[in-house]
Amino acid sequence: MTTFAEVRSRLARPQQRRYLPLYATLALLAVMYGSGVVQYEAFSDPQVVLNVFIDNGFLLVVAVGMTFVILTGGIDLSVGAVVALTTMVSATLLEEQGWPAFVVLPLVLLIGSTLGFGMGCIIHYFEIQPFIVTLAGMFLARGLCYTIGTSSITIDDPFWTSMAQSKVRLGDNFVSPSVVIALVVVLIAAYVLAFTRLGRNTYAIGGNPRSAHLMGLPIARTRISVYTISGFCSALGGVLLSFYMLSGNSLHAVGMELDAIAAVVIGGTLLTGGSGFVLGTVLGVLVLGLIQTLITFDGRLSSWWTKIVIGALLFAFILLQRLITPRKR
Repeated sequence: MTTFAEVRSRLARPQQRRYLPLYATLALLAVMYGSGVVQYEAFSDPQVVLNVFIDNGFLLVVAVGMTFVILTGGIDLSVGAVVALTTMVSATLLEEQGWPAFVVLPLVLLIGSTLGFGMGCIIHYFEIQPFIVTLAGMFLARGLCYTIGTSSITIDDPFWTSMAQSKVRLGDNFVSPSVVIALVVVLIAAYVLAFTRLGRNTYAIGGNPRSAHLMGLPIARTRISVYTISGFCSALGGVLLSFYMLSGNSLHAVGMELDAIAAVVIGGTLLTGGSGFVLGTVLGVLVLGLIQTLITFDGRLSSWWTKIVIGALLFAFILLQRLITPRKR
């Protein structure tokens, strides 16, 4: 009888296994896009893919921050609430307090980074599970939203409006400025993870925390940094969402933390940490966006089918991760 370990060893050599989830996601994306092109004539229009980026630019930025956290073997459940808090603070300061945009923007990014920094410090120095700490952060941020206001606040600020209405032309097609910002974030994150000491330490801590400790790596600085990065990305994602929605609302981004985690896992990053790529996260976000687009083109299925398909894909990718990774002792 073939054992579980034998199946795993036959899949590929150890150095190649880390790329298998990425290849699987790329193949899935190709199949989904090909299926759409075959079924719907308009699906082959390049603007369809660009619209996926336009509709998910904020999620992409949040998922990039989540990638850093999951690479260390952690989790951040607060990102959706921080996104909502950013939209509410931005809308209140711009519309009710009359603050200028160039003051509000750095302030909300600082708030998100500070929340991430605080959670990172508690996780490391008090040795509390990231799930518990970030769950508390989620309730804190969502609660702060409701203390600011319970109704939606429309944003009419000229800068926000121009960012929402501007288009970056790509021949006959276009993307929004938010997409350009999201792609810049992706490039910076990929560079940091591939070519900097922080990136190498992030992979090392996620791969084997005990070995990283024995090697004298700066675990505290790295762990706190990744949660700070996640907080910054959540706040920036909130800014992009406020560009997209032109409003602040306490109910914005409910469940976005789960979408971000799903995008990272479907993109091939191991939930146990130590292996994954930012490019995979981009592919994961595209998979989520294409599922929604296919359902929209079909026109007969409820949007809840998006959640059902994502759930099935998560089961499949978690099983794939289990097959290609050894158990940690």
